[in-house]
Amino acid sequence: MSHERARGFTLIEVLVSVFLLSVLAAFCYETLNYVRKSRETTAAAFGRIRELELAIHVLSTDFQQLEPRPVRDTLGTAVQPALFADARSTDVVALTRGGWPNSIGLPRGTLQRVTYTLENTTLIRSYPTVLDATLANTPVRREILKDVVSIKIRYMDTSRTWQEQWPPLQANAASLSLPVATRPIAVEITVELKDSGTITRLLEIPG
Repeated sequence: MSHERARGFTLIEVLVSVFLLSVLAAFCYETLNYVRKSRETTAAAFGRIRELELAIHVLSTDFQQLEPRPVRDTLGTAVQPALFADARSTDVVALTRGGWPNSIGLPRGTLQRVTYTLENTTLIRSYPTVLDATLANTPVRREILKDVVSIKIRYMDTSRTWQEQWPPLQANAASLSLPVATRPIAVEITVELKDSGTITRLLEIPG
């Protein structure tokens, strides 16, 4: 009875097999790493889009619910228009809006004084807990959009002329005493973002 000698793998064959497995493993790792990074990038992009959509929605809702209700300043010595925007102010815009939800039945009205400011590339929406606030009222602040390079708002008056501030410079004291005159008929919001370029939204103001 003859016995055949068992044949094993040669060193060259083992080295070739290890090399091929290493190449295959590296390829699989790079593929999985690319898929993971693509998913993270896509998720971040969708998150940024949702953040932007929410910020524009909040801004649009505030302007579309604009109410002709002036407020006293925090010192109680002057009156601010229902809509106030001035390049000399640190605020982007301040306005009185209606429709403030009161689901828990707090003893307050439905009007709300909202102020937008741009601080360190972050757009912040703040409001006091009462309409005619004093220095004792600490405003509630909320960051609504980050990485903002600039935000510009223009206001169309009843003559269909765009104004850079509100009330317009040519407005006189008599016209400001009329609530209707304190509201524009349209608003143009332009936001420049670090990662998404410039976005413009045109809104018609009811009333």
